[in-house]
Amino acid sequence: MKGLVKDLVKDLKELDRFSVQFVTISDEEAGQRIDNYLLRVCKGVPKSHVYRVLRSGEVRVNKGRIDQTYRLEMGDVVRIPPMRMAEKSTSSVPGMEFKILFEDAHLLVIDKPAGVAVHGGSGVSYGVIEQLRAARPEAKFLELVHRLDRETSGILLLAKKRSALVNLHEQIRTSSIDKRYLVLVHGDWSNPRQHIKLPLFKFTTPDGERRVRVQADGLASHTVFNLLHKYQHFALLEAELKTGRTHQIRVHLSASGFAIAGDDKYGDFALNRLLQKTDNPHGVLKRMFLHAHQITFIHPESGKPIMLKAPLAGECAKFLKNL
Repeated sequence: MKGLVKDLVKDLKELDRFSVQFVTISDEEAGQRIDNYLLRVCKGVPKSHVYRVLRSGEVRVNKGRIDQTYRLEMGDVVRIPPMRMAEKSTSSVPGMEFKILFEDAHLLVIDKPAGVAVHGGSGVSYGVIEQLRAARPEAKFLELVHRLDRETSGILLLAKKRSALVNLHEQIRTSSIDKRYLVLVHGDWSNPRQHIKLPLFKFTTPDGERRVRVQADGLASHTVFNLLHKYQHFALLEAELKTGRTHQIRVHLSASGFAIAGDDKYGDFALNRLLQKTDNPHGVLKRMFLHAHQITFIHPESGKPIMLKAPLAGECAKFLKNL
């Protein structure tokens, strides 16, 4: 009898996977093209099949036919025809909230700790975005606006509505968002304010690691560094990103002869080993000293400027105090 019930439940689940669905578009989902929406919600369905049912007219909005360029509006009722979708993964992502710096109906801004990836991939099964989605199952839309390196701490923007995501991406594209980082370098930094403009080329090592180097045919990249404080062997800088290339601050500093304390990709490896020893005269530092401490942008809904700050992470603050 138990086996019969189990088979019946399985059959019902299978039937549900192939039944017609009617979905009402929320405010968070409005603004996106119907093809992009279907590709997101119909996970596991081949892209070619999604476009085929769109062309055939099986997908309807408010009972009418639409083409793939139609932009969804709040309140639209979408008819999604039966399509075989991939079974949901049984692997569980632990839900987690992070320190919130700002939140409203459009945005979520958190203070990301060092050592946590922003998303899964490259050997990491999950990151901040997956953990937040697991902690907020009721959220219909939650997407990263930008990224931070796993080793970098500080301000991370997420959009709770597609309209906010599109708006903020446009601000990034036009360099309207002002992002600033605190970074500690080893060496005798002398200029109060220094512009570094070096083209950056992204490549992958034979073992699959993502790296960046200065190369003539690379992407134009620009960072401005302001000297905040000089120590005997170190300097605390504020970095202003004028472009947002992968590993930009790290590679610009390394190529200029200044290693970031604790940087295990582009830094001074002998120095890093010294900083991790408990008898190190400079104090102990077991992470990279790079922290996204300030951001200024225009709120996508109100149009008002917003400036947010994230206090320096505890380990970094303690290291400076020891210096």
